[in-house]
Formats: sequence, structure tokens, C-alpha cells
Amino acid sequence: MDRRTFLRGLTLLSLCPICARHGLASEGAHWSYEGETGPDHWASLDTNYAACGKGSQQSPVNIEGSIQAKLPDLKVSWKKTSGAKIVNNGHTIQLNVPPGSTLPAGDDKYEMTQFHFHAPSEHLIGGKNFAMEAHFVHQKASNAGLGVLGVFLVEGEANPAFGQLADAFPKDAGNEAVAPEIDPSDLLPRSMAYWKYEGSLTTPPCSEIVDWIVCQQPVLAARTEIAKFTALYAMNARPAQQIDRRLILQSM
Repeated sequence: MDRRTFLRGLTLLSLCPICARHGLASEGAHWSYEGETGPDHWASLDTNYAACGKGSQQSPVNIEGSIQAKLPDLKVSWKKTSGAKIVNNGHTIQLNVPPGSTLPAGDDKYEMTQFHFHAPSEHLIGGKNFAMEAHFVHQKASNAGLGVLGVFLVEGEANPAFGQLADAFPKDAGNEAVAPEIDPSDLLPRSMAYWKYEGSLTTPPCSEIVDWIVCQQPVLAARTEIAKFTALYAMNARPAQQIDRRLILQSM
């Protein structure tokens, strides 16, 4: 499938939790994480989902064999979630954030539109997954692409920012609420060392338009905090996809 076809998938951004500001999908074929509408069948559910089966740069992946490279430092400049909406969109819990939160990385500049969660983690490290993964979704300034920053969550000490969000998770699909005011930067690890590779949305339409940036260091959250998400979404992770001929770069 060529890039033009993938870019047409941008018209379907409201269908998937990774790329939409909005809540429950209103168009397109129903998809899920199991059974006849699960990941093995996404490509056959709708012609617009063809990349899920035929794409050559699909995400997530198992990160191993990375190559050290002189990558630019990440300079997160995120605003607090004042005025943000927290949505249960039927696939995940997502926060739609106001404009103004940026992620410059060298010559690339991204603006955050939303962030959401998966359990267990979608990306694997050496074949191992983690309790959860947060995806901070950004629109790329230079073109129609996206930049997604992935952060692993593991059980440990309480995380006040995540704990406040967990207390506010809408329990029913389609419901939304005003998000508590937190600093999303409090969901980042101390070290911003990262891996980078070219990939796709991890949900239909699986468009190959994503610069993936995955933090190497996980963030701690209490077991009870994580359980408030897994009580709603015990498994909303796409299996790892073939890396094919792509390179995974590792910051020095």
C-alpha cells in the first residue's frame, strides 16, 4: 500500500484511540482486541484497514538489536491538563488536551493532541512486556504525520499524577468527564533516553505515519492505580508486528 493510501486513513482519525481527539468511534467497521473482530482480522473488516495486514512498517514491535545513534534530546514542553476531557472511548481511556503542549526533537516539532493507555504494554523489550504503556500522541508540524511518545508503566511506588487520573476514569464506554489538573510531565521517567523507529498506528486503520519514540526507562505506579485501568481494559494491546527491514535507533 502506497503512502497516498495511508494518508487517506487520516480521514478516519476519529475511529481510533491513538489518533483522535474525540471519544467513541462513530464510523467505520467495529474492531476489538479479541475474537472475530480482533487484531488478526482487522485488515478484513474494512477496506480502509488494509494496512493492518499489508503494511510493511506496522507497530508495535519487539525492541531488540537497536543501534546507538546521535539522536536529538527530547525537550518536552507540556501544559497542565486544565480544561482537558477524559474519555472512555470503548477502546481505552484517553485525555484530549488543549493546544500548546509541544515536543521538539531536533528539526522535528510535534504538538500533543491526546494521550491514552494500553494494558499490557504494546511494545516489548527483548520479548518482555510491561504492566501498561502510555501513548502521548502528537501532530507533526511539518507534514500530516504523527509523533507518539511511548512510556512504560510498572508496579512500584504510587504515582500521584496517574493516581488522580485513575480516580477519574469514566467507567462506561462513551462517557467523559473533566480531567483532573495534572502535569503530564509527571508521567515521564527521569531519564529521557529513548528508542526511535518509523511505524504505524497500533489501531485501525494502522496508517504508517508515525515517528515512534519509546522511553527506555519505565515509570512507577501503584498496583491499585494500575488495577483501576485494567478493571476497565484488562487487555487492549495489539501484538508485536514484524520489524522487517526497519532499523531501531537508540539514543546515546
